[in-house]
Amino acid sequence: MASPMRNLLSDPARYLQSFRLFLANSTEHQSMQEFVERQLPAVIASIGNGKSAINILSIGGGAGEIDLLILSKVQARYPGVAINNDVVEPSADQISKYKERVATTSNLGNVKFTWHEETAYEYESRMNAEKKSKKWDFIHMIQMLYYVKDIPATIRYFHSLLEAQAKLLIILVSETSGWETLWKKYGSSFPLDDLCSYVSSADIKRILDSAGLKYQLHELPSHMDITSCFIEGDKDGELLLDFLTETYEFSKTASPELRRQVMEELRKPECSEERDGKVFFNNNLSVIVVEP
Repeated sequence: MASPMRNLLSDPARYLQSFRLFLANSTEHQSMQEFVERQLPAVIASIGNGKSAINILSIGGGAGEIDLLILSKVQARYPGVAINNDVVEPSADQISKYKERVATTSNLGNVKFTWHEETAYEYESRMNAEKKSKKWDFIHMIQMLYYVKDIPATIRYFHSLLEAQAKLLIILVSETSGWETLWKKYGSSFPLDDLCSYVSSADIKRILDSAGLKYQLHELPSHMDITSCFIEGDKDGELLLDFLTETYEFSKTASPELRRQVMEELRKPECSEERDGKVFFNNNLSVIVVEP
């Protein structure tokens, strides 16, 4: 009998709902903000040397929150230099949120935004069809490589678009995170289809090593409060479980046995830490900065 489980991405509205709840319950954005504040200035220190304009490509820019922080650091390093910021993002909803954010942010006068409502693969196909290969001074892929069919080919393609002083910045879950433990053990039981694949920093390092690419690695500690997942019938808890398993209505469609195993796994120290009666899932991130 076919499993009633289906991938969370098959319902974009519920995916976005669970993703926003994940952001609200986790220190994901705070961890990234801290990295951007403290460590990004060194990463971008030479990307715009001698340039009259800096070209930045954001792959999977989402609603633009982290993108705008990155732009502010580039502006601080290269005051007054024109910046072309192209955003590749498949969700119309996220793009409209991004545009709203730009409209209410001051000091963006020297930044020209171009949005492309498409996936990384669609962008690459379109560029190849148009025989274009624009070069970029900074490309970033933040939490998006899970949604790419051929990860090595995607990294290879965007790496090939880097200028001589440029950097490719990748952020995704760390091999030290609870995601690694949960997905390595139960990923094959979840309905991934071809919408999503499980990857962590360990996989990306292997891909970069085998391609002979140079990179630096930064680890960002982060956690997510998943206490509500253990409260029977809690709506937020059910949405977070959907997000953790990439499964639409996991608590209703998973077999009782799988559900029991996953709930047990989530409480183990390899996945989470219990403090003051709350359960905090290990959401550690890795930042990988690839050289041209």
